Amino acid sequence: MDKTSRQQFEFKAEMKQLLHLIVNSLYTNPEVFLRELISNSSDALNKLRFRQVTGENVQSPKVPLKIKIEVDEKGQTFSIEDTGVGMTFDDLTERLGTIASSGTMEFLRQLKDQKNKLDGNMIGQFGVGFYSAFMVAEQITVETRHADPDEKAYIWVSDGKGTYEIEESDRTVRGTRISFRLKDEHKEFAGAERIRQLIRKYSNFVDYTIEVNGEEVNSRGAVWHKNKNEVTDEERNEFYKFISNDFQEPLDHLHLSMEGRINFKALVFVPKKAKPDFFRAESLKSLQLYSNRVFVRENCEELLPEYLRFVEGVVDSEDLPLNVSREVTQHSPVMAKIREVLVNKIFGMIEYWAESEPDKFRTFYDEFGPLFKSGLNSDFANRDRITELLRFHSTLTPAATGGADSGADSGGAASKSESGSAPGPMDDLISLSGYVERMPESQKEIFYLSGENLAELRRDPRLEYFRKKEIEVLLLSDPVDAFVVPGIGSYKEKPLKSIEKADIDLEDDPDDEKADRLSDEDLDRLLAVFREEAGERVENVVASRRLVDSAVTLTIGKEGMDSHMERMMKMMDQDVGPSRRVLEVNPSHPVIRNMSRIQKTGNEEMVRLMARQLYDGARLMQGELESPGDFVARMTRVMELATK
Repeated sequence: MDKTSRQQFEFKAEMKQLLHLIVNSLYTNPEVFLRELISNSSDALNKLRFRQVTGENVQSPKVPLKIKIEVDEKGQTFSIEDTGVGMTFDDLTERLGTIASSGTMEFLRQLKDQKNKLDGNMIGQFGVGFYSAFMVAEQITVETRHADPDEKAYIWVSDGKGTYEIEESDRTVRGTRISFRLKDEHKEFAGAERIRQLIRKYSNFVDYTIEVNGEEVNSRGAVWHKNKNEVTDEERNEFYKFISNDFQEPLDHLHLSMEGRINFKALVFVPKKAKPDFFRAESLKSLQLYSNRVFVRENCEELLPEYLRFVEGVVDSEDLPLNVSREVTQHSPVMAKIREVLVNKIFGMIEYWAESEPDKFRTFYDEFGPLFKSGLNSDFANRDRITELLRFHSTLTPAATGGADSGADSGGAASKSESGSAPGPMDDLISLSGYVERMPESQKEIFYLSGENLAELRRDPRLEYFRKKEIEVLLLSDPVDAFVVPGIGSYKEKPLKSIEKADIDLEDDPDDEKADRLSDEDLDRLLAVFREEAGERVENVVASRRLVDSAVTLTIGKEGMDSHMERMMKMMDQDVGPSRRVLEVNPSHPVIRNMSRIQKTGNEEMVRLMARQLYDGARLMQGELESPGDFVARMTRVMELATK
């Protein structure tokens, strides 16, 4: 492709939509455009400095690393220039023509549909911070030269309305200059004092000189190198927003200065809320890595295990070589020690929340619990610590307030805590330790039931026996629980067992002996009909000891998979065949007794229709019914026969 003449390009379709939303005031608080542009300049300088310290040849090697801002109130103009790594022709077309985050447009569309305004602070979360300048400018010009001595210089120009142009430039110095004329309604940003004020607010900690009209503004440098007692909350929070592109203050932080067998400094944060596309695998990022203040890597995966990558921040170690590569960090004993210390400190913070700051712990658990729990299957060294931090709903905890499940039966649990005060942030959840503490001596196992949501779980007929006996059952509504909880095996010598299992050990109920039950002969005859109607799809049909109010239910056979786990595996396109279940029939239920009576009259059609309908009803309850049309037609036929 000829790059010497001016060429026009079209933004990709999703980029056009994003620009339209920005220009048409989806975002508020336009002042953050400055923070975003300074952030981009800082990143470019980090990359250039790394090239220099690792011995690479760069364009204009003696040019100092800094950011220069020029504003003119009379002309209403603004420009920002850095002496960083610059951009190539491909960078201009690929980085300035597409959206970095795959979840961006869907999230913005939802906000638009809800007619919500999105705080301008959030724009950086989506990797499109450069475009925030279109909030204040009609047209933007980017002049850039890459640090590679063989690269040419280019000018990129766009009005943000669908196209952009690129042509070669005569720029001789590496780096990037972004310039534009401010819209009349945003002419305040042409004032030098206004810009200095915003830099002190948002970017005082940037580790490069920032000049405004020739005057140096910032002075603080690397926050993580300061004594933690010298860093103000405001400074720390703004640093967090700068590195994370978050618009809220963090939930909590760790400021570490480790000396001894390993030397490193770190400033890491836990966000209050997961980003919109957080649980996409490609969105999981790790900490920024520095070597004695020199930026090394943006996303150093070796610093944290995947299940702790909700943490954001910076780690800086003088013990690492400046030319540290990905291959080196994967096998570095220094990295392994830093990781060990970081993981231990993060666990200590979370454990402190669980013990002393339940509000913080609940926020963390609601936002990042699913990712954190996945560590049970990957980090065996910290398996016990993760297990102690698990929390669950149960049949004896109140339903969560304010949600769709809040009206569900909570098994008689009070709506207040034991002290009689208003419910605390963790009152609707219980730990495994708490569960074991209130187990009766006769109970030998920890019982659980998994499903799609709390409301359905609380209505599950398989709970009837346990509710009647006041035996607590953990309710696992988080999809991750289906994968991690069975792997725990046992806790304090108490095996964890799903109440879906057909072979679960249930005590005999003396009341059953007095109940109006079918005779063994009548029951066997009726169960035979159920077996014939269910056919090969069930492993067995048995009289139930767990049902109290329901006529039938399905449980897991000897080789069967948890029904919720099975549905999850199918959703992930795993080749999982349907497990054969055990159909349990309640001999004391009025419908079952009536079926036996009808069977004695010789009305075989009615008995078979009812048996099949009850079986399919149990499948419907577990989300396994494939033919609702047949189910409705059969129900109509039963009603027809019953009303003759």
